Amino acid sequence: MHELGVVIEVVKTVEEFARENRVTRIGALVLQIGELSSIVPRYVEECYPAAVEGTLLEGTELRIEVLPGNVRCECGRVYRLLASEKVCPSCGGGRWELLGGREFLIKEILAC
Repeated sequence: MHELGVVIEVVKTVEEFARENRVTRIGALVLQIGELSSIVPRYVEECYPAAVEGTLLEGTELRIEVLPGNVRCECGRVYRLLASEKVCPSCGGGRWELLGGREFLIKEILAC
């Protein structure tokens, strides 16, 4: 589970941002995780309390928004790759261009 290391790096980034912007209290952290990324949202939620212990983020709420893995088929149809089992619902094709879903972003840092 590499999520713990990733979350620890997020905590460092948020703490640095907070210092630079004189933020002393954080109420919530919002992450966006693409459903095609290598990050598992459930694992992020599970390791978050341990990663933030003793930091400025201790006691903060973690919110995760899962971004869909959208692709565009050669026929022009845009669809969710995993929901359609990697096959275009319009033409049945399997050749596509990735539009989104591999993201891992800090979307918001909400101060108290």
